[in-house]
Amino acid sequence: MRAGILRSPSPLPGFGLSFGIMVTVLSIVVLLPIGALLGRGLMIGPGDVWDMVNSRRIWSALTLSFRAALIASLFNLVFGLLLAWVLVRYRFWGRRLVDAAVDLPFALPTAVAGIALSALYAPNGVFGQALAPLGITVAYTELGIWVALVFIGFPFVVRTVQPVIEELEPDLEEVSATLGARRMYTLRRVILPTLTPALLTGFALALARSVGEYGSVIFIAGNIPNLTEIAPLLIVIRLEEYNYDAAAAIGIAMLVISFAMLLVINIIQTWSRRRIGLV
Repeated sequence: MRAGILRSPSPLPGFGLSFGIMVTVLSIVVLLPIGALLGRGLMIGPGDVWDMVNSRRIWSALTLSFRAALIASLFNLVFGLLLAWVLVRYRFWGRRLVDAAVDLPFALPTAVAGIALSALYAPNGVFGQALAPLGITVAYTELGIWVALVFIGFPFVVRTVQPVIEELEPDLEEVSATLGARRMYTLRRVILPTLTPALLTGFALALARSVGEYGSVIFIAGNIPNLTEIAPLLIVIRLEEYNYDAAAAIGIAMLVISFAMLLVINIIQTWSRRRIGLV
């Protein structure tokens, strides 16, 4: 018998053409830019790249960018889950309005979001004046960066978890209750394990979005070197100085750290899927 007869037909018509188009687009959009950045680093030399990155100002910016992104993503992980649960499981007046407002950061230009947040949380802003008697300053501090990153990353968690909650059968909770399980036990042993893969996906998306955020942060951060200066701003500064090698070096550092963090998240996600029997 011929080999072609033994081969199972593809369920997707035109798979070869579709796969070729997909690889081509992926190469143009993702692989070529990353390859160009790494190629620039090889041209510079690993030693020179390290010398360009190894300064107090750059390490402060990198630490701030990843620390603020991590804290904001963890915040979004918790409260995004709560909002998604409320939107799916409860019916209340204004629910559709709240559901639509979740997507506002997707539609709003980041620069506009940064200007709006700065106006609200500035010392003379509506929220800034209300927080001033409490001794809380948001604008032009690291707290302001967290606020901006929470704003732009929140929809990623909500929209990733929401469809999974919609598919979660309430019967699971009822069965758990009839067996004598308390609400917290049901949440911890029944609901959260099912939602963990989606939660990790939303967390990874929010983290990746927050690490490279520029437009909404620079207006509220204050951009003080070694205090509130983020790594993407340093890249822009180096580009404006026509120091392309230094900009590439900072970009490579961000790429390596981001890849390591996403790799860890992916490993945890794969483990959680295997644990609940999804793979």
